[in-house]
Amino acid sequence: MRAYFPNDLRLAQKLMALLALFWLFASLPAAAWGQDLERFAHPSGAQPQTLDHSAWDGFLQRYLDTGADGIARLDYDQARSELGVLDSYLSQLEAARPSLMTREQAMAYWINFYNALTVKLVLEAYPISSIRQIDGILGFGGPWKKPRVFVEGQHLSLDHMEHGILRPGFRDPRIHYAVNCASYSCPNLADRAFTVANLDSLLDQGAQAYINHPRAVSFKSGRLQVSSIYHWFQEDFGGSDAAVISHLQRYAEPELSLLLMQASRIGGHHYDWSLNDSNR
Repeated sequence: MRAYFPNDLRLAQKLMALLALFWLFASLPAAAWGQDLERFAHPSGAQPQTLDHSAWDGFLQRYLDTGADGIARLDYDQARSELGVLDSYLSQLEAARPSLMTREQAMAYWINFYNALTVKLVLEAYPISSIRQIDGILGFGGPWKKPRVFVEGQHLSLDHMEHGILRPGFRDPRIHYAVNCASYSCPNLADRAFTVANLDSLLDQGAQAYINHPRAVSFKSGRLQVSSIYHWFQEDFGGSDAAVISHLQRYAEPELSLLLMQASRIGGHHYDWSLNDSNR
């Protein structure tokens, strides 16, 4: 056995090096993936467009339900019969010109695009227990980095939409309550399509619903526990524990707000990647 140890060690070292390269690539910002996203992140408003989101709106009304526990779940099993509806809607979005939209139109467009595409990918892979099983290895990975759609001459992934367009371009922390990763610990998928008319109110509703639910904010033995979203994207919420707590207080109900006033730091993070499936 001892004679083989050096070879085993070299193999392990090579595997670790490859893994390090993989994670380096995975952590690169969307702009480093050969995509020019500036025009999408900062739309010109030169050609305001009217988009019909009724197909997505109707789909949500038919298959999304918010339970007594406050969590919105989708009936993926039944919704599979309407994959064609999502395909048609996504094709409509691909044909649009988001770089020419107004800021509000573009923000609603990209949020709807992200959510509808995420649901479509889950439906195509269903039955699964977690979105991370899609294009993942042993339950890790997920569907976010692979280009899936073609908009204004560019192939785009879910990560392009969220981390290359919405987050850096629109700089609104409420985006995290709007884009949905089809998981238990994710903020609820909105029960209607985002539009210019309802954009601000839906963003606020999403923040309030999530922050006042224990999967986002809770106290254990007096220590503040929050969703890992506030750890992964702390910079979007102000860049420090104090800034995150201040953000939470902005949307917290009175009882939770009093508890947050006594918290000086975040004591832990958590996240459950189980699928937001109404059949579980």
